[in-house]
Amino acid sequence: MIQQKIKSSFRDSSGFLFIRDGQLFRQINKSYQEDYELLLSSGLYQKLISQKLLLDHQEEGLLDFYSSDGYKIIKPRQLDIISYPYEWCFSQLKDAALLTLQIQKLSLEHGLSLKDASAYNVQFYNGRPIFIDTLSFEKYKEGRPWFAYKQFCQHFLAPIALMSYKDLNLGQLARIFIDGVDLGLASKLLPISSKLNFSLLTHIHLHAKSQKHYADKKIKHQPKISQQAVLALIDNLESAVKNLKFPQTSTEWGEYYSFTNYSDQAFDYKKELVEEFLEKLKPNNVWDLGGNTGIFSRLASDKNIPTICFDIDLVAVEKNYLYTKKNKEKNLLPLFLDLTNPSPNIGWANQERDSWLDRGPADTLMALALIHHLAISNNLPFDKIASYFSSLGNNLIIEFVPKDDSKVEKLLATREDIFSEYDQAHFEEAFARYFNIKESKNIKESKRCLYLMTKK
Repeated sequence: MIQQKIKSSFRDSSGFLFIRDGQLFRQINKSYQEDYELLLSSGLYQKLISQKLLLDHQEEGLLDFYSSDGYKIIKPRQLDIISYPYEWCFSQLKDAALLTLQIQKLSLEHGLSLKDASAYNVQFYNGRPIFIDTLSFEKYKEGRPWFAYKQFCQHFLAPIALMSYKDLNLGQLARIFIDGVDLGLASKLLPISSKLNFSLLTHIHLHAKSQKHYADKKIKHQPKISQQAVLALIDNLESAVKNLKFPQTSTEWGEYYSFTNYSDQAFDYKKELVEEFLEKLKPNNVWDLGGNTGIFSRLASDKNIPTICFDIDLVAVEKNYLYTKKNKEKNLLPLFLDLTNPSPNIGWANQERDSWLDRGPADTLMALALIHHLAISNNLPFDKIASYFSSLGNNLIIEFVPKDDSKVEKLLATREDIFSEYDQAHFEEAFARYFNIKESKNIKESKRCLYLMTKK
């Protein structure tokens, strides 16, 4: 039997995650026994499971504990991939916030409360947010405030407000502030007009001032707060989140398919080729790099293949997510990714949040209409791209876009053409070092070529 504790699972004394023989388990420690039994006996666990709000688990009969203070071992439902708040679009973060508040309301109805409100307690599963931390629930004590209030504001309200009022890219602050965006910083960054919003004035601006005021002071007596007051706080936070709107913005890539240089026939033929290659590969999962709003990603997800559509444009990711949500798609997860600066290992000892690379490899990568952006816009040699792609996936469906394509000509219009080796021969030579090129087919009515490759 091979087992290893998850390096990031150390902050909660109630228990931890570990891997045993390739499967994920959670040990519940004796210190959490009373709260865990209340979670089950109160009916809250069944309620959350029936409403698909909490990731379900099964109790393991064999009490082979990882450490001596174990009470129970549970096996959570296994997820295909873990994503992080700095990889979510505006509406994903907003929906995760609303889920957390909904669970807190239901918890109070059953005599429990969330002891934390971390955005990392939420994942996206079957197209919707789901809570994954079974050990976040504790017995509610009358008169106590909601201790997770500050954390909720830092992990959810502050970044959502910043994305709504200032810039979508401020969601990336979660990569810097792993414990949530500092409310003092959020207050400084938000425009003065945000103070006209009573909820933001209360929960961010005045909350930040209060934190600063009491930072060096010892509070002798914590004021008692009724359950009704806690519920009123939750209701107010819920209204605050719901009222924050996606900013009026547009980007080149958010409207990408409105300005494609493909003819209808070429576009349809490219779809046919991608579907043909997918049929030959029959992949277990797909990562679509630079997938925009997910048109080609859905060629895989519609076949019930778990698919992640990555894109650098948050407007495109937003559109993609809202489409999956509206159509209740279960096999497609849109995520933000800057391929030239992907999610790194961060947190304590660089081990709390895994890098994008460490969460792979994927069975199959798709890189359609992407190579010219990497090679020309970012000055990346073909060899660097091919080597990196070989570490990310076992199979590759990739499109070569030649220099005389109108999209490449547009990239070169404002810069010197120093890319003497940007041609199909050098492309094939570089990728052949890392992949076996199984097929290549020209896309009708275009100068582009689609390749099917397998890793050597």
